[in-house]
Amino acid sequence: MSEAPDPEVVELATKIFDLARQGQTEELVAYVDAGVPASLTNDRGDSLVMLAAYHGHADAVRVLLARGAEANRINDRGQTPLAGAVFKGEKEVIRALLEGGADPAAGTPSAVDTARMFGKTELLELFGAH
Repeated sequence: MSEAPDPEVVELATKIFDLARQGQTEELVAYVDAGVPASLTNDRGDSLVMLAAYHGHADAVRVLLARGAEANRINDRGQTPLAGAVFKGEKEVIRALLEGGADPAAGTPSAVDTARMFGKTELLELFGAH
């Protein structure tokens, strides 16, 4: 039987995930620079990069990747940040993830599969270049 998580820790983690969702890059970086893992994930396996990417915050994605976050971190549903960004049509985020080493073939569905599903041929061409 595991112990219940400390409510203060849960509150802080919730705040940090919200910063990623909202693209509050400076505050997010301050927490990461103070010791919060750049690869922190929530109870669904969504990383800070996933949340920032899905909500269209390319700057937050870039700084998290620069601080060691994984570009290809797959969540509990098999999704990658890049596939989420393709689904949402976040072109600047897609570029940031590709520059950070994201693999368009990773995950289920992958970013390539997602681009095919939605007929985004320009992205398929971009992925072919990577």
